[in-house]
Amino acid sequence: MKDLKHLYYFEKLLDEVNNELVREACDEGDKAIGGVCFQIPEPLINLPGTFSVRLRAPRTGSIFMGSYYLSSMLCEACRAILERAIEGGYEFLDCIIAPDACAQMNRCVENIEKQNLCTKENFFVSYSDVPMKNDETALRHYVKQMKIHVLEPLHDKFGIDISDDAIREAVKLQNEVSMLISEIGDYRKEDNPRITGYEFAVLCLASYCCPKNKIVDKLRETAEELKYRKPDDKSSYRARVALIGSEIDDPGFIKLVEDAGALVVADRFCFGSLPGRQVIELNDEEDALTQVCRTYLEWGKCPRYMNTEKIVERQEYADKIAKEYHADGLIYQQIKFCDYWGYERASAFHIMREKYNYPVLSVDRPYNLGSSGQLRTRVQAFVESIEIKKIQKKAEVE
Repeated sequence: MKDLKHLYYFEKLLDEVNNELVREACDEGDKAIGGVCFQIPEPLINLPGTFSVRLRAPRTGSIFMGSYYLSSMLCEACRAILERAIEGGYEFLDCIIAPDACAQMNRCVENIEKQNLCTKENFFVSYSDVPMKNDETALRHYVKQMKIHVLEPLHDKFGIDISDDAIREAVKLQNEVSMLISEIGDYRKEDNPRITGYEFAVLCLASYCCPKNKIVDKLRETAEELKYRKPDDKSSYRARVALIGSEIDDPGFIKLVEDAGALVVADRFCFGSLPGRQVIELNDEEDALTQVCRTYLEWGKCPRYMNTEKIVERQEYADKIAKEYHADGLIYQQIKFCDYWGYERASAFHIMREKYNYPVLSVDRPYNLGSSGQLRTRVQAFVESIEIKKIQKKAEVE
């Protein structure tokens, strides 16, 4: 297929956390807010005068110092992010707002705070307690936490407008970006998609890592370009897969999977588009904050939600998107030492295979993947197993 006009531009933006659009927004006086988890609703940290930046550690090398402070038994993403902070990679941040969701990530952020690794004037770190289930009691608690630990600190420290109108304005911008991302992502449902999983991952990740108002024009151009893009006559991929699990903040992982013959058609992982890049519906009868919090509780598919309803919901959601995007199999993956997804991956491997009848590959992977020959071999073997099942099924029908 013909290369997307702006793909290289988006790829370059992902090479650095403090990319050119982030620097441009900082120069304009907007406050840069470090984000580490889906549990802090994006509109609340993308209010007028602020923008969120997903904390990542692209092109990670050694994580020796991160391991020294966090131990070698903690999540490699947390260690890599701390390593980057020690290197001075997040000096541009005005604050970090984190949920009390993952103890390992909280230790990482605490180290950034206690070691004074971000030295901007008025820099602060705020933690909030987020619910582990979805009901009205949890919603009330969630709203209160977002007021006390997100909105009020932004107003008190930086004078940010946290009114209902300001939240609605932030939702409007996010919805515009989300509609474009969803429109682009829907092409993955085609029998012969006009966009690869890698290309889509680059565009989607950029929407978490850059000021949204500065990428929306190029996303709009890309969506228009894709309307007329012609896929190759014959796809080079041998299977379609849904990729599920912990955070993937390096599209190179998806490229490795696709180079091994598996087209990634659905992205149900932390900071993917399913969920997270759907429209937030607001009405005029209820305040925007409550509606945003309710939406994020309903969207939440993190394994930290441990009640039975949410566990079943995650399984049903994986089945739903696999059918919707015509996936032949599922790949469950986690970063090494991720507690939540470690348990989820182990159970889902059996449940999705035995109850829902999907071929499932289960992967425990390093944060800094590089060009893992072992993982490539495992994906290739998984693709071959899917092909064999297709042949067997066809023979049974005939």
